Amino acid sequence: MIYLDNAATTRPFDEVIDVMGKVMREDFANPSSLHHLGVKAEEVMVESRKILAGALQVDPGEVYFTSGGTETNNLVVKGAAQAHRKRGRHIITSAIEHKSVLNTMHALEQEGYEVTYVPVDSEGLVDLQFLEEALREDTILVSIMHVNNETGAIQPVDRIEEILRKHHPKPLFHVDAVQSFARIPLHPHHSDIDLLTLNSHKIHGPKGIGALFKRQGVNLAPLLDGGKQEGGLRSGTENLPGIAGFARAAQLNFENIFERQNHMSHLRYMLRARMVEAFDQVVINTPDDRFAAPHILNVSFPGLQGEVLLRKLETAEIYVSTGSACTSGKNTPSHVLKAMGRSKEEVQGALRFSFSAMNREEELEQVMKHLVPAVEKVRKMMR
Repeated sequence: MIYLDNAATTRPFDEVIDVMGKVMREDFANPSSLHHLGVKAEEVMVESRKILAGALQVDPGEVYFTSGGTETNNLVVKGAAQAHRKRGRHIITSAIEHKSVLNTMHALEQEGYEVTYVPVDSEGLVDLQFLEEALREDTILVSIMHVNNETGAIQPVDRIEEILRKHHPKPLFHVDAVQSFARIPLHPHHSDIDLLTLNSHKIHGPKGIGALFKRQGVNLAPLLDGGKQEGGLRSGTENLPGIAGFARAAQLNFENIFERQNHMSHLRYMLRARMVEAFDQVVINTPDDRFAAPHILNVSFPGLQGEVLLRKLETAEIYVSTGSACTSGKNTPSHVLKAMGRSKEEVQGALRFSFSAMNREEELEQVMKHLVPAVEKVRKMMR
């Protein structure tokens, strides 16, 4: 089996599974309980929060656990809108955000908020001049992802921060770092980020657990009413095994983050070169190395159906995707590639290959061995 769909989810590290099993067996109590077992469970949570805070170089009190990236993005967008609605009802985001941001923005528009969607260029990078000109006195939030989940394009977070810093009053700055955390170093205090979204299952941790960095002093309205866990921001009994697994995954990734980054970059570069060499009709949708995350390569075969090629590779136990896992199962055309100006044929013929440190060079040889005849066969069928 060759698994190249790591932008959708990753295989958990064995050490993560071991930690989660230990917590479920030995530290199963409710962290809010006052007895000894509850205190032990709370200690696991406190230590896990410290680990994630250390990775981000922030205070542990600025890290809040959630159920994942979708909940965190909803909490940020809706929570900021409600908490700051007296100051304004204008929000800025980009046209290529994850659906958990875009659909939340659409919901707010139904409630009377005004949302500006910043366009991107052909490389998938946001138009900074457009963003700056879109800022208004009533702009309360700017939400821009760090790494795009379909193309791997890295947005210029520091340049965006410079633009926002010049504006008065300064809006809150939210960065969805689901695809960059533990892959590309990003420290929210250094980049003056107010809110940051993290997810566990993209970094070899468990599903169903994520986190929010919220800068001290930033106000958000909670989405859930309940027992006031997580400082009252996210009520509900904490997913302690997931929290411990998330922290362990982060530890393992940050122990050799640059080695992992270089390895994945090498794999992406190698497969990209092989694609360009092997196919006359191929469009590379991922930007060049300066603006691309190490683990994502998105390519299009114009005139072909990406899903057909995906099925051909699957018969050889090679697993890739046609785009975001949140939309590809619905056969929905990529809003990201459309925003980049790709043609209908290029959008329909897109495949995404996404790597982890577990992948090896020899796997790419097998990918090309099966992909080349698959493309030729499908093209002949369409003539």
